[in-house]
Amino acid sequence: MAEPIRILHVLGGISLGGAESRIMDLYRHIDRNLIQFDFLIHQTQKGYYEEEIETLGGRVYRVPRFRLYNMIAYKKALRDFFRSHHEFGAVHGHMTSTAAIYLPIAKKSGIPVTIAHARSAGVDQGIKGIITRLLRLPLRKKCDYMFACSALAARSVFGEESARNNSVKIVPNAIDTAQFAYCEEARARMRRTLSLEDKFVIGHVGRFHYAKNHEYLLAVFQKIAQKREDALLLLLGEGSLMEEMKERAASLGIAERVIFCGNQKETWDYYQAMDYLIFPSRFEGLPGTVVEAQCAGLRCLISDTIAQEVRITELVTCLSIQEEPEKWAAYVLGDETDERRDRHEQVAAAGYDVGQQAAWYESFYRHGRG
Repeated sequence: MAEPIRILHVLGGISLGGAESRIMDLYRHIDRNLIQFDFLIHQTQKGYYEEEIETLGGRVYRVPRFRLYNMIAYKKALRDFFRSHHEFGAVHGHMTSTAAIYLPIAKKSGIPVTIAHARSAGVDQGIKGIITRLLRLPLRKKCDYMFACSALAARSVFGEESARNNSVKIVPNAIDTAQFAYCEEARARMRRTLSLEDKFVIGHVGRFHYAKNHEYLLAVFQKIAQKREDALLLLLGEGSLMEEMKERAASLGIAERVIFCGNQKETWDYYQAMDYLIFPSRFEGLPGTVVEAQCAGLRCLISDTIAQEVRITELVTCLSIQEEPEKWAAYVLGDETDERRDRHEQVAAAGYDVGQQAAWYESFYRHGRG
Protein backbone atom coordinates (compact mmCIF):
# COMPACT_ATOMS: atom_id res chain seq x y z
CA MET A 1 0.00 0.00 0.00
CA ALA A 2 1.31 3.45 -0.95
CA GLU A 3 2.42 5.81 1.78
CA PRO A 4 -0.06 8.61 2.59
CA ILE A 5 0.59 12.12 1.28
CA ARG A 6 1.95 14.21 4.13
CA ILE A 7 0.60 17.76 4.48
CA LEU A 8 2.42 20.27 6.67
CA HIS A 9 0.11 22.68 8.51
CA VAL A 10 1.80 25.85 9.74
CA LEU A 11 0.32 27.49 12.85
CA GLY A 12 1.32 29.73 15.71
CA GLY A 13 0.60 26.88 18.11
CA ILE A 14 -1.60 23.85 18.68
CA SER A 15 -3.63 25.12 21.60
CA LEU A 16 -7.40 24.88 22.04
CA GLY A 17 -8.15 27.71 19.61
CA GLY A 18 -10.57 28.12 16.73
CA ALA A 19 -8.25 27.40 13.79
CA GLU A 20 -6.54 24.57 15.63
CA SER A 21 -9.86 22.98 16.58
CA ARG A 22 -11.11 23.12 13.00
CA ILE A 23 -7.92 21.53 11.66
CA MET A 24 -8.10 18.79 14.29
CA ASP A 25 -11.75 18.11 13.38
CA LEU A 26 -10.60 17.67 9.80
CA TYR A 27 -7.66 15.50 10.84
CA ARG A 28 -9.92 13.12 12.78
CA HIS A 29 -12.26 12.68 9.82
CA ILE A 30 -9.89 12.58 6.85
CA ASP A 31 -8.78 9.19 5.49
CA ARG A 32 -5.36 8.94 7.11
CA ASN A 33 -4.43 6.02 4.85
CA LEU A 34 -4.45 8.60 2.05
CA ILE A 35 -3.54 11.84 3.83
CA GLN A 36 -1.43 12.47 6.92
CA PHE A 37 -0.97 15.78 8.74
CA ASP A 38 2.20 17.18 10.27
CA PHE A 39 2.49 20.52 12.08
CA LEU A 40 5.07 23.29 12.09
CA ILE A 41 4.42 25.57 15.06
CA HIS A 42 5.92 28.71 16.56
CA GLN A 43 5.91 27.79 20.25
CA THR A 44 8.31 25.88 22.47
CA GLN A 45 5.84 24.61 25.06
CA LYS A 46 3.82 21.47 24.53
CA GLY A 47 0.51 22.22 22.86
CA TYR A 48 -2.96 21.06 23.88
CA TYR A 49 -3.37 18.81 20.82
CA GLU A 50 0.19 17.47 20.65
CA GLU A 51 -0.44 14.04 22.14
CA GLU A 52 -3.52 13.49 19.97
CA ILE A 53 -1.58 14.50 16.85
CA GLU A 54 1.10 11.93 17.62
CA THR A 55 -1.56 9.28 18.31
CA LEU A 56 -3.11 9.95 14.90
CA GLY A 57 0.26 9.53 13.21
CA GLY A 58 1.28 13.16 12.87
CA ARG A 59 4.53 14.88 13.76
CA VAL A 60 5.10 18.25 15.40
CA TYR A 61 8.05 20.47 14.43
CA ARG A 62 9.06 23.83 15.87
CA VAL A 63 10.64 27.07 14.67
CA PRO A 64 11.22 30.28 16.66
CA ARG A 65 8.38 32.76 16.99
CA PHE A 66 8.78 35.66 14.57
CA ARG A 67 9.61 38.96 16.31
CA LEU A 68 10.61 41.22 13.35
CA TYR A 69 14.03 41.87 14.89
CA ASN A 70 14.87 38.17 14.37
CA MET A 71 14.00 38.14 10.64
CA ILE A 72 17.39 36.73 9.62
CA ALA A 73 17.31 33.99 12.28
CA TYR A 74 13.68 33.18 11.44
CA LYS A 75 14.44 32.72 7.74
CA LYS A 76 17.49 30.61 8.54
CA ALA A 77 15.44 28.32 10.80
CA LEU A 78 12.90 27.84 8.01
CA ARG A 79 15.54 27.20 5.35
CA ASP A 80 17.23 24.67 7.64
CA PHE A 81 13.92 22.94 8.29
CA PHE A 82 12.84 22.63 4.66
CA ARG A 83 16.36 21.62 3.60
CA SER A 84 15.88 18.57 5.83
CA HIS A 85 12.22 17.90 5.02
CA HIS A 86 11.20 17.34 1.41
CA GLU A 87 8.50 14.77 2.18
CA PHE A 88 5.48 17.07 2.15
CA GLY A 89 3.01 17.12 -0.72
CA ALA A 90 1.89 20.59 0.35
CA VAL A 91 2.50 23.25 2.95
CA HIS A 92 -0.81 24.63 4.24
CA GLY A 93 -0.20 27.93 6.01
CA HIS A 94 -2.84 29.09 8.50
CA MET A 95 -0.51 31.61 10.12
CA THR A 96 -0.85 34.32 7.47
CA SER A 97 1.15 37.00 9.29
CA THR A 98 4.42 35.40 8.13
CA ALA A 99 3.15 33.15 5.32
CA ALA A 100 4.77 35.45 2.72
CA ILE A 101 8.07 34.44 4.34
CA TYR A 102 7.75 30.71 4.96
CA LEU A 103 5.74 29.67 1.88
CA PRO A 104 8.32 30.92 -0.68
CA ILE A 105 11.09 29.23 1.31
CA ALA A 106 9.11 25.96 1.24
CA LYS A 107 8.52 26.33 -2.50
CA LYS A 108 12.17 27.05 -3.23
CA SER A 109 13.10 23.97 -1.20
CA GLY A 110 11.05 21.75 -3.49
CA ILE A 111 7.61 21.56 -1.86
CA PRO A 112 5.22 21.27 -4.86
CA VAL A 113 2.15 23.07 -3.44
CA THR A 114 1.83 26.05 -1.09
CA ILE A 115 -1.46 27.26 0.38
CA ALA A 116 -2.22 30.41 2.37
CA HIS A 117 -5.41 30.08 4.42
CA ALA A 118 -7.11 33.20 5.83
CA ARG A 119 -8.97 32.41 9.04
CA SER A 120 -9.36 35.90 10.51
CA ALA A 121 -10.87 39.14 9.26
CA GLY A 122 -8.86 41.57 11.34
CA VAL A 123 -5.62 42.27 13.16
CA ASP A 124 -4.55 43.18 16.67
CA GLN A 125 -4.53 46.81 17.69
CA GLY A 126 -1.46 49.04 17.60
CA ILE A 127 1.92 48.44 16.02
CA LYS A 128 1.46 44.66 15.95
CA GLY A 129 -1.57 45.02 13.70
CA ILE A 130 0.22 47.46 11.40
CA ILE A 131 3.15 45.08 11.00
CA THR A 132 0.80 42.16 10.30
CA ARG A 133 -0.92 44.08 7.50
CA LEU A 134 2.45 45.03 5.97
CA LEU A 135 3.72 41.45 6.11
CA ARG A 136 0.55 40.22 4.40
CA LEU A 137 0.71 42.67 1.50
CA PRO A 138 2.69 40.43 -0.90
CA LEU A 139 1.04 37.18 0.23
CA ARG A 140 -1.31 36.77 -2.74
CA LYS A 141 1.78 36.59 -5.00
CA LYS A 142 3.72 34.26 -2.72
CA CYS A 143 1.52 31.13 -2.74
CA ASP A 144 -0.01 28.69 -5.21
CA TYR A 145 -3.50 28.72 -3.67
CA MET A 146 -5.46 31.13 -1.49
CA PHE A 147 -8.14 29.77 0.86
CA ALA A 148 -10.38 31.72 3.24
CA CYS A 149 -13.09 30.75 5.70
CA SER A 150 -15.33 33.61 4.53
CA ALA A 151 -15.49 36.41 1.96
CA LEU A 152 -14.74 38.88 4.74
CA ALA A 153 -11.56 37.00 5.68
CA ALA A 154 -10.56 36.81 2.01
CA ARG A 155 -10.80 40.59 1.62
CA SER A 156 -9.02 41.27 4.89
CA VAL A 157 -6.00 39.04 4.23
CA PHE A 158 -5.66 38.91 0.43
CA GLY A 159 -7.17 42.25 -0.60
CA GLU A 160 -10.30 43.39 -2.43
CA GLU A 161 -9.04 42.50 -5.90
CA SER A 162 -8.17 38.90 -5.04
CA ALA A 163 -11.53 38.41 -3.34
CA ARG A 164 -13.41 40.04 -6.22
CA ASN A 165 -11.82 38.07 -9.06
CA ASN A 166 -12.58 34.69 -7.47
CA SER A 167 -8.94 33.73 -7.01
CA VAL A 168 -9.65 32.88 -3.36
CA LYS A 169 -11.39 29.59 -2.59
CA ILE A 170 -13.92 29.95 0.23
CA VAL A 171 -13.74 26.92 2.53
CA PRO A 172 -16.17 27.29 5.47
CA ASN A 173 -15.03 26.37 8.97
CA ALA A 174 -16.68 22.97 9.25
CA ILE A 175 -17.46 21.04 12.44
CA ASP A 176 -18.72 17.64 13.49
CA THR A 177 -22.33 18.83 13.40
CA ALA A 178 -23.83 15.67 14.95
CA GLN A 179 -21.59 16.08 17.99
CA PHE A 180 -23.22 19.44 18.77
CA ALA A 181 -26.83 18.35 18.14
CA TYR A 182 -29.29 19.52 20.79
CA CYS A 183 -30.17 16.89 23.37
CA GLU A 184 -32.70 17.53 26.14
CA GLU A 185 -31.20 14.80 28.31
CA ALA A 186 -27.69 16.29 28.01
CA ARG A 187 -29.08 19.73 28.83
CA ALA A 188 -30.72 18.49 32.03
CA ARG A 189 -27.58 16.58 33.04
CA MET A 190 -25.21 19.51 32.48
CA ARG A 191 -27.45 21.99 34.26
CA ARG A 192 -27.56 19.65 37.25
CA THR A 193 -23.78 19.15 37.14
CA LEU A 194 -23.13 22.90 37.02
CA SER A 195 -25.97 23.76 39.47
CA LEU A 196 -27.78 25.80 36.83
CA GLU A 197 -31.25 24.21 36.97
CA ASP A 198 -33.07 27.42 37.86
CA LYS A 199 -30.76 29.88 36.06
CA PHE A 200 -30.94 31.95 32.88
CA VAL A 201 -27.55 31.10 31.40
CA ILE A 202 -25.77 33.44 29.02
CA GLY A 203 -22.79 31.76 27.38
CA HIS A 204 -19.63 32.55 25.44
CA VAL A 205 -16.90 30.29 24.04
CA GLY A 206 -13.61 31.85 22.99
CA ARG A 207 -10.09 32.72 24.07
CA PHE A 208 -9.55 35.84 26.14
CA HIS A 209 -8.12 38.02 23.40
CA TYR A 210 -8.67 41.54 22.07
CA ALA A 211 -10.68 40.25 19.10
CA LYS A 212 -13.30 38.59 21.31
CA ASN A 213 -14.26 41.83 23.12
CA HIS A 214 -14.94 40.29 26.53
CA GLU A 215 -15.10 43.72 28.16
CA TYR A 216 -18.19 44.55 26.09
CA LEU A 217 -19.69 41.15 26.87
CA LEU A 218 -19.31 41.79 30.59
CA ALA A 219 -20.92 45.21 30.23
CA VAL A 220 -23.90 43.65 28.43
CA PHE A 221 -24.23 40.95 31.04
CA GLN A 222 -24.15 43.50 33.85
CA LYS A 223 -27.27 45.11 32.34
CA ILE A 224 -28.95 41.72 32.00
CA ALA A 225 -28.07 40.83 35.59
CA GLN A 226 -29.69 44.04 36.81
CA LYS A 227 -32.99 42.91 35.29
CA ARG A 228 -32.87 39.18 36.00
CA GLU A 229 -31.75 37.83 39.34
CA ASP A 230 -31.47 34.34 37.87
CA ALA A 231 -28.96 35.35 35.17
CA LEU A 232 -25.46 33.80 35.10
CA LEU A 233 -22.65 34.17 32.59
CA LEU A 234 -20.75 31.03 31.57
CA LEU A 235 -17.35 31.69 29.95
CA LEU A 236 -15.31 28.95 28.27
CA GLY A 237 -11.74 29.59 27.20
CA GLU A 238 -8.42 30.90 28.42
CA GLY A 239 -5.98 33.54 27.25
CA SER A 240 -3.79 36.49 28.11
CA LEU A 241 -6.72 38.73 29.11
CA MET A 242 -8.46 36.25 31.41
CA GLU A 243 -7.22 37.69 34.70
CA GLU A 244 -7.99 41.21 33.53
CA MET A 245 -11.57 40.16 32.76
CA LYS A 246 -11.92 38.58 36.21
CA GLU A 247 -10.91 41.93 37.69
CA ARG A 248 -13.33 43.76 35.42
CA ALA A 249 -16.19 41.46 36.46
CA ALA A 250 -15.39 42.27 40.10
CA SER A 251 -15.33 46.02 39.40
CA LEU A 252 -18.74 45.75 37.72
CA GLY A 253 -20.16 43.95 40.76
CA ILE A 254 -20.96 40.74 38.87
CA ALA A 255 -18.05 38.50 39.90
CA GLU A 256 -20.35 36.10 41.79
CA ARG A 257 -22.48 35.66 38.70
CA VAL A 258 -19.72 34.97 36.17
CA ILE A 259 -18.33 31.43 35.89
CA PHE A 260 -14.86 31.15 34.31
CA CYS A 261 -14.71 27.53 33.14
CA GLY A 262 -11.31 27.64 31.41
CA ASN A 263 -10.63 25.42 28.42
CA GLN A 264 -13.07 22.55 27.99
CA LYS A 265 -12.52 19.91 25.33
CA GLU A 266 -16.12 18.66 25.32
CA THR A 267 -17.69 22.05 24.63
CA TRP A 268 -20.79 20.48 23.09
CA ASP A 269 -22.18 19.66 26.54
CA TYR A 270 -21.77 23.27 27.68
CA TYR A 271 -23.83 24.61 24.77
CA GLN A 272 -26.68 22.38 25.95
CA ALA A 273 -26.63 24.10 29.35
CA MET A 274 -26.81 27.61 27.91
CA ASP A 275 -29.95 29.61 27.12
CA TYR A 276 -28.35 32.31 24.97
CA LEU A 277 -24.98 32.89 23.29
CA ILE A 278 -23.62 36.45 23.16
CA PHE A 279 -20.68 36.94 20.81
CA PRO A 280 -19.64 40.61 20.43
CA SER A 281 -16.31 40.12 18.61
CA ARG A 282 -14.46 43.05 17.10
CA PHE A 283 -13.48 40.84 14.17
CA GLU A 284 -13.69 37.19 13.13
CA GLY A 285 -13.11 35.08 10.05
CA LEU A 286 -16.02 32.71 10.52
CA PRO A 287 -16.41 31.70 14.18
CA GLY A 288 -16.94 27.99 14.72
CA THR A 289 -18.49 28.84 18.07
CA VAL A 290 -21.56 30.37 16.41
CA VAL A 291 -21.85 27.39 14.03
CA GLU A 292 -21.67 24.97 16.97
CA ALA A 293 -24.23 26.94 18.96
CA GLN A 294 -26.73 26.81 16.10
CA CYS A 295 -26.41 23.01 15.90
CA ALA A 296 -27.43 22.98 19.56
CA GLY A 297 -30.49 25.11 18.80
CA LEU A 298 -29.08 28.02 20.79
CA ARG A 299 -30.14 31.62 20.17
CA CYS A 300 -27.18 33.82 19.30
CA LEU A 301 -26.67 37.59 19.43
CA ILE A 302 -23.47 38.50 17.58
CA SER A 303 -21.72 41.64 16.37
CA ASP A 304 -22.40 42.85 12.84
CA THR A 305 -18.65 42.87 12.15
CA ILE A 306 -18.70 39.07 11.88
CA ALA A 307 -18.94 37.40 8.45
CA GLN A 308 -22.59 37.08 7.45
CA GLU A 309 -22.06 33.50 6.23
CA VAL A 310 -22.27 32.40 9.87
CA ARG A 311 -26.00 33.23 9.90
CA ILE A 312 -26.95 29.72 8.84
CA THR A 313 -30.27 29.62 10.72
CA GLU A 314 -32.77 32.18 11.97
CA LEU A 315 -31.31 31.73 15.46
CA VAL A 316 -28.63 34.37 14.79
CA THR A 317 -29.23 38.13 15.20
CA CYS A 318 -26.64 40.86 14.62
CA LEU A 319 -26.16 44.16 16.44
CA SER A 320 -23.41 46.75 16.32
CA ILE A 321 -20.86 46.91 19.13
CA GLN A 322 -21.04 50.68 18.67
CA GLU A 323 -24.43 50.50 20.40
CA GLU A 324 -24.66 50.92 24.14
CA PRO A 325 -24.59 47.60 26.06
CA GLU A 326 -28.17 48.34 27.22
CA LYS A 327 -29.42 47.74 23.67
CA TRP A 328 -27.85 44.29 23.53
CA ALA A 329 -29.22 43.45 26.97
CA ALA A 330 -32.70 44.65 26.01
CA TYR A 331 -32.70 42.47 22.91
CA VAL A 332 -31.76 39.34 24.87
CA LEU A 333 -34.30 40.06 27.60
CA GLY A 334 -37.01 40.76 25.03
CA ASP A 335 -36.43 37.61 22.98
CA GLU A 336 -39.22 35.38 24.20
CA THR A 337 -38.52 32.55 21.76
CA ASP A 338 -38.31 29.50 23.95
CA GLU A 339 -38.47 26.65 21.44
CA ARG A 340 -35.27 24.65 21.60
CA ARG A 341 -34.69 21.99 18.99
CA ASP A 342 -31.87 20.29 17.17
CA ARG A 343 -30.58 22.14 14.08
CA HIS A 344 -27.49 20.09 13.20
CA GLU A 345 -28.96 18.67 9.99
CA GLN A 346 -29.81 22.17 8.77
CA VAL A 347 -26.24 23.31 9.51
CA ALA A 348 -24.78 20.25 7.77
CA ALA A 349 -26.96 20.83 4.70
CA ALA A 350 -25.54 24.35 4.44
CA GLY A 351 -22.03 22.89 3.94
CA TYR A 352 -20.62 23.10 7.45
CA ASP A 353 -20.18 19.40 8.23
CA VAL A 354 -16.58 18.24 8.57
CA GLY A 355 -17.28 14.84 7.01
CA GLN A 356 -18.21 16.49 3.72
CA GLN A 357 -15.24 18.84 3.95
CA ALA A 358 -12.79 16.00 4.66
CA ALA A 359 -13.78 14.38 1.36
CA TRP A 360 -13.17 17.69 -0.44
CA TYR A 361 -9.73 18.08 1.11
CA GLU A 362 -8.77 14.49 0.29
CA SER A 363 -9.48 15.21 -3.37
CA PHE A 364 -7.69 18.56 -3.28
CA TYR A 365 -4.54 17.27 -1.60
CA ARG A 366 -4.35 14.31 -4.00
CA HIS A 367 -5.33 15.96 -7.27
CA GLY A 368 -5.17 19.73 -6.79
CA ARG A 369 -8.95 20.10 -7.00
CA GLY A 370 -11.94 19.46 -4.78
